Amino acid sequence: MTTRRHFIQYGIAAGAASLSPWNLIKLDDEKPKPASKPLKILFLGGTGFLGPHQVECAIKRGHTVTLYNRGKSHPGLFPTAERLIGDRSTNDYESIKKAIASGRKWDVVIDNSAYLPRQVAQAMAAVAGAVNHYIFISTISVFGEGLKPGSDESGPLAKTPDPTTEKVTGETYGALKALCEEAAEKGMPGKVANIRPTLIVGPGDDTDRFNYWPVRIDRGGPVLAPGDGLDPVQIIDVRDLAEWCIHVAENNICGVFNAAGPEKTLTMKAMLDGVCEGLGKKTEFVWADHEFLTKNKVSAWQDMPVWIPRQTPDAAQSQVSNARAVKAGLKFRSVPVTARETLAWCKTRTPDSRPARGPKPGLTPEREAEILKLLAPKKD
Repeated sequence: MTTRRHFIQYGIAAGAASLSPWNLIKLDDEKPKPASKPLKILFLGGTGFLGPHQVECAIKRGHTVTLYNRGKSHPGLFPTAERLIGDRSTNDYESIKKAIASGRKWDVVIDNSAYLPRQVAQAMAAVAGAVNHYIFISTISVFGEGLKPGSDESGPLAKTPDPTTEKVTGETYGALKALCEEAAEKGMPGKVANIRPTLIVGPGDDTDRFNYWPVRIDRGGPVLAPGDGLDPVQIIDVRDLAEWCIHVAENNICGVFNAAGPEKTLTMKAMLDGVCEGLGKKTEFVWADHEFLTKNKVSAWQDMPVWIPRQTPDAAQSQVSNARAVKAGLKFRSVPVTARETLAWCKTRTPDSRPARGPKPGLTPEREAEILKLLAPKKD
């Protein structure tokens, strides 16, 4: 079975080089109330998947936004925002240093784009003395072996034999992000929010993991579904995560947080039923147990996206406690809303809009038909 950890490398590529057609994404029309105290926010990144939602929210709340990046991804986004050009992969922070030398300061930095502890340490050195709050977007994958269902932020962290490695793979990704968290806290003790999202879904997601389900259900016909429907899953709508990040900035919240949704336990069946509700579809699900799928080489997470069988070592990563984040203001859209608006975005895409990053999640119609045929009742 392909595990979440093995498949995460394709998500890494998504975060590093998203090509989402942002001009086609219909963001929420609702205008939030202006923040009581407008902030100056420096985004490291801000043009991938999560970043644009954060920036959109920040601008709507009345904050002043500065984007630091290479200027290559979606250069037309947010024309009113200040842009500082640089490449953190080569420690090129000259544009930030010049701004600081001229008297510039920011209330908070939101770091979306660091994968290596070196990158975090270098960024903190670049903004030293010019910022009082640092928000680092980490990942739930920081948890390592021995994690138990229901674990809070103190669960065991992933480790790598070589902490100096800069090769980001499915095996090193979580451990390196854990070291990034450590570097952030070391650089600004007591002034850092390390946010660990679970699987981020919603409009703009080019990984196609959650997307598989609304697209498949919309196509119609019997749908192959994994397990017995009782396996827990955790997802978070990108807009919920983005809005909460801005809430964290506005309230100067620090600490470590599991950003996993929804608030209460969600099973695979409840998620798929929620997708059907959002799409207004009546769907026949054909459930296949873990043993059958393994025997027929249908993998968890890759062929059956979002699903982690509760019998497997990775299962606890879909069952972490989000109590601390909820107490700090994290709120969640419903699955039907996320599914409906994700499908609407998916329908704006062209066949060649998905970046190349390995096999597309989910089963092809032909492969699914083969498995469904094996599950069909035998005729006398």
